[in-house]
Amino acid sequence: MNNEPSGSRSRRRLAGLSLFLLVLLTFAAIAIPMWLIQPFSPQTPEGLSLSYTLRRWAPWGTLLALAAGLGITAWLWRGSRWWSRTACALALVALAAAAWVSRQNIFEKMFAPLEGPSFAAASEANWVGEEETVMAIQVDGEAVAFPVRQLAYHHIVQDLIGKEPIVATY
Repeated sequence: MNNEPSGSRSRRRLAGLSLFLLVLLTFAAIAIPMWLIQPFSPQTPEGLSLSYTLRRWAPWGTLLALAAGLGITAWLWRGSRWWSRTACALALVALAAAAWVSRQNIFEKMFAPLEGPSFAAASEANWVGEEETVMAIQVDGEAVAFPVRQLAYHHIVQDLIGKEPIVATY
């Protein structure tokens, strides 16, 4: 039988629920931009605005959530059973991971530039269909073409045309 007064149990449950909600909110702040800004998915102005707002606020928000999680865990720790302590420790690990991830440029990893593209003469490029859209660039009489389906994934290619460095994006 638990000797804790009913009000104290209610406060502890509310604190545990708050800790769980902090974890959910921090992961939502990271996952929503990744979900809304995906390669090959339609993007709306509202979705982009929300994504950039979350990206801007997530580093500070996740730190505040981690600090709040530490406070809640410290309050819950004394008098808790091993499974409650384990849950609190796992929540802190999740909050710390969210704080770290929120400081990474996930978009850079999602839209990795196409490095070291390989080239072939148009007559030898059998992986590009005749009706396929390409982005063509000409510099000083030398021309190259990049299939749009590849650019749609990588969004950017860094290359040299002759001796001129270029960056093509789509």
